[in-house]
Amino acid sequence: MSSFSSEVAQKQCPRCAREIPSGALECPQCRTLVHGDQMEQLAAHARSLEAHGDLQEAREKWLACLPLLPAQSMQAEWIRNHVRELDAGASPQTSHHASGSTPNWVKKLGPLGPILLTLWKLKFLWSFVAFFGFYWTLWGAKFGIGFAVLILIHEMGHFIDIKRRGLPADMPMFLPGLGAYVKWNGLGVAVEARSAISLAGPCAGALAAGVCYLLWHQTGYGLWAALARTGAWFNALNLIPLWIFDGSNATNALSKLERAVVLLVSAALGYAVGEWVFGLVAAGMVIRLFTRDAPEEPSNPITAYFVAVVTVLAMILWLVPGQGNGLR
Repeated sequence: MSSFSSEVAQKQCPRCAREIPSGALECPQCRTLVHGDQMEQLAAHARSLEAHGDLQEAREKWLACLPLLPAQSMQAEWIRNHVRELDAGASPQTSHHASGSTPNWVKKLGPLGPILLTLWKLKFLWSFVAFFGFYWTLWGAKFGIGFAVLILIHEMGHFIDIKRRGLPADMPMFLPGLGAYVKWNGLGVAVEARSAISLAGPCAGALAAGVCYLLWHQTGYGLWAALARTGAWFNALNLIPLWIFDGSNATNALSKLERAVVLLVSAALGYAVGEWVFGLVAAGMVIRLFTRDAPEEPSNPITAYFVAVVTVLAMILWLVPGQGNGLR
């Protein structure tokens, strides 16, 4: 009886509940991998082996992923390319640390090479300095550095959540006037984990804005109020479930009913606090109600996470005087 139930369950997609043909490697409806959990375990093991310099064993683990993937998928292509890098002893994460060798371009530049290599390794720092400098010229030194630090905290929320899951990630990179991003490899990572990582940035941003509010409440210094409002507003904007915003990936784990819940909560909060940015989140969620990527199985933790973050941001904007992002 139990074996029959297990067999039936295996033929049904865990995300959209559509029946999967026998022998298929992915769901024909939502493209969820049939062996996604096994893929995630193998990929995590391979990354761990690479981090410890064991390239040959890592190579074997990556190759073990290929039979679990459609041959023409982007994941399979990435693995084939990465295996070629490992064969050449040029894994971007381990080659310099494991072998202690110096890149060829550094040797060709003579005495300038080590200097440029050091500067390249500090690209996170230089991008942050340029980011801060851009906003300094717009709003002055105090607000400029405060705003840049708020964005840094947001991005470090993503970075820390990625690293605590044992996944590789680069330090944040900052684009003056455009924002920032954390580059990481989500190959084989479950959709719920990716959604949680996406929400970790706005969550960290909400906490930072909350600290600014408490500092303003204690000191009465207007700079803290301005940073609290601006930080909360931009993190709320980032919850729009479309395009490149964090809310887009966060919504991937939500069923249609859960998307409706977030829609109603966002709309109610926007009306209650008089902030139209929550209307944008709600409007984006209306669109996501009609996309075909909603899983059948609910994700209660991600729904609660999303609602909690949007609620905290709304409370901060309600408590801090002003309207909108506070930059006018």
